[in-house]
Amino acid sequence: MIQERIGAVETTRALLRELIDYAGLFPPASLSMTESIANYQAYLGSVWQWILGTFIVPVSRLNEFEEAFMSLPQEIEKDKKPWQLSMIVGPDAQSDAARMMEFINSAIGQRAEIKSVEVKVSTAEEIISLMQVLPRKQSVYFEAPLPLSEECVKTVAHYGQRMKIRTGGETADKIPPAERVLGFIRMCNENAVAFKATAGLHHPLRTVHRLTYHPESASGLMHGFLNVFLGAAYLRSGLIVELADEILNESAAEAFKVDADGVRWRDHRLSCAELAAARGNFAISFGSCSFTEPIDDLRLMGLL
Repeated sequence: MIQERIGAVETTRALLRELIDYAGLFPPASLSMTESIANYQAYLGSVWQWILGTFIVPVSRLNEFEEAFMSLPQEIEKDKKPWQLSMIVGPDAQSDAARMMEFINSAIGQRAEIKSVEVKVSTAEEIISLMQVLPRKQSVYFEAPLPLSEECVKTVAHYGQRMKIRTGGETADKIPPAERVLGFIRMCNENAVAFKATAGLHHPLRTVHRLTYHPESASGLMHGFLNVFLGAAYLRSGLIVELADEILNESAAEAFKVDADGVRWRDHRLSCAELAAARGNFAISFGSCSFTEPIDDLRLMGLL
């Protein structure tokens, strides 16, 4: 991607603001709670803090989180961007909901806000059941199997909630084909449902990378987070599906240009206002166990 730097800052911020939710606790990084919290705290104080989204933590590990969070230096913490959490709900949703409410009403809960909740489902009936017990003030992201059930999306839309897509994993078979990712985005767009992504989006553009950090790890063709989020923004703005599919499969950085007026992919323009609208209420964020890896790639591309 090429950034025409004069006047392009606003567009870059519209594209990347709070894009990366930090999931250091999860594979392939699988860091300890202490390491993950220390990293997130450091990122909050970095020059790139505006790209940082939530800290992702399972409800089952809230006790660990509280203990590690309390060990942070208070005089440093107060000068940084407030903590925002996204909670992963386990099999016992009712128990997890009660634990989250306990946290929300605690002293720590006033300093580390639960912004969203994420939960796996298989059917629309599960969504209906979960909406009876989950907190109502937080956005809920429902992760359903691909290809996405229209009944699930319509049910999520009925409750004004959101969807979540898994775009990768530690083995190649966990990476969904581009047409399934596009099908997910299309269905969300058609039903006015916002979404987030998770797994396998460490790199900006679609290309072959190692699937884990192990030196002998297998490689696979991974989705790029710019492909997914720009593809979603273009689709939302009315780009025909066939071209949106081409964006999801684009691997050439020079095919994209960012300037003061917005983003251009080949001969197709997306205004800064359209991009900001898509990021604000449609293509929300993605979870990554690394924050520095995507940032380093964006810098190499000249986008930062």
